[in-house]
Amino acid sequence: MGTAFSVLISVIGDLLCWLGLSFRSTQSIEAENLFLRRQLAMYVERGIKPRRIDPVTRIQLAFLSRFCNWCDALVAVRPETMIRWHRAGWRLFWRLKSRPGRPPIPKQVQALIRRMGTENPTWGEERIANELLLKLGVQVSPRTVRKYLSPRPPGRPRGDLRWSTFLRLHAQGIIACDFLVAVTATFRLLYVFVVIEHRSRRLVHCNVTTHPTAAWTLQQLRETVGVGDQYQYLLHDRDSIFAEHLDESVSRLGIKVLKSPPRCPKANSICERVIGTVRRECLDWLIPLSESQLRSILRSWIAHYNAGPPRMALGSGIPDPPPAISDLRKPCSRHRREDSYAVRATPVLGGLHHEYYFAPAAA
Repeated sequence: MGTAFSVLISVIGDLLCWLGLSFRSTQSIEAENLFLRRQLAMYVERGIKPRRIDPVTRIQLAFLSRFCNWCDALVAVRPETMIRWHRAGWRLFWRLKSRPGRPPIPKQVQALIRRMGTENPTWGEERIANELLLKLGVQVSPRTVRKYLSPRPPGRPRGDLRWSTFLRLHAQGIIACDFLVAVTATFRLLYVFVVIEHRSRRLVHCNVTTHPTAAWTLQQLRETVGVGDQYQYLLHDRDSIFAEHLDESVSRLGIKVLKSPPRCPKANSICERVIGTVRRECLDWLIPLSESQLRSILRSWIAHYNAGPPRMALGSGIPDPPPAISDLRKPCSRHRREDSYAVRATPVLGGLHHEYYFAPAAA
């Protein structure tokens, strides 16, 4: 760092001297040049060895050699040494110009990535990269996003999903259901019933009760499959709420009931995963005061879940995808956007999550 600063100071000093010489007459400069050459010839005749040339002087001599016939004026070193200095300078120039790796993304995209990571603490790099690609049309790899996010503690391994192949092949007509427990501010237990569609990962039904029974659960399933969707299979665990008469009533609706094996939660992995998502993204951050407030919170979050964040299980897709980005908002490059549009954010659940979209920039 000190050598570079010395070179810069020396080059600036030489430029100032050269600028001062431009105001002098040609006859005066030639006379001074001859005067200096005669004095240098006296040192050459005596055979005095000059001191070792430092890097600053090398750079200065290599730079000044472009403006004169240096072959006749070179005395301190041999011409081969001067040529070697030139080559070393060009190698350094092209090494700095041809640095490996991709160029950095624009500062605005970096700031947007940090903003998403700060406003959404539960999001990872893949979630943010998919959000940028699908919602804003900015293509950034998850590894690039990871560079601009603060390091996160390693999570628990997801493990292997034994039924993943079966569920992927038969997801066209499968729905799964299960219960989860929520606790109010008064330590009252509330039971949340969720139904998810395997094909689109869309939450098709959700309701809350204080006393879950088989009759109440059957009514929820009737409301779910009575919308007009043609489902073929219903997957649930072996909880006592799912009684035999409940399965028989569901079978009369033309749906085959599939019970997961005992003590195998991975058999109903998609529903178990969405229950974990409900807790991590909603219930772990809010404390409901009553049953009606919990139902209102889940209604707002489910609307965000179905139409907001991309899902990696869908290939970075969305259960209810928004309208495609119009041609006016398509970027001319991967990272550049038009200045006439700005990124806006809509808070969800008081700012726990955000949905990003483009809107015309304010005048």
